[in-house]
Amino acid sequence: MNVFVAKLSPATTAQDLETLFGVYGEIVSVKVIFDKETGNSKGYGFVEMKNDNEAIAAIEALNEKEVDGRQIVVKEARPREEQPPRPQRKTFQRRGNDQSNRGNYGNRRY
Repeated sequence: MNVFVAKLSPATTAQDLETLFGVYGEIVSVKVIFDKETGNSKGYGFVEMKNDNEAIAAIEALNEKEVDGRQIVVKEARPREEQPPRPQRKTFQRRGNDQSNRGNYGNRRY
């Protein structure tokens, strides 16, 4: 089962989560999510546990527990929902060398 862990301290590492969750059962993988541009932790991560019952026990025991000075949120991870496609932005094109519209600012009345 994949477990979502949120409100992590920037100092919390994957090894910290592995130690924390390892008490409750076998860990398959641990990942703390980082911002690509800054390299800073985004404050959440995922822990995949081999046994669902052990994962549920970890969720119940660790949800709202204080870790590295922060009260973490622990719950079952859900798959991402399909996002509807974003509408395309309108692009503005310059008119050729037509200078007849210069200075009228779109015929706005002030």
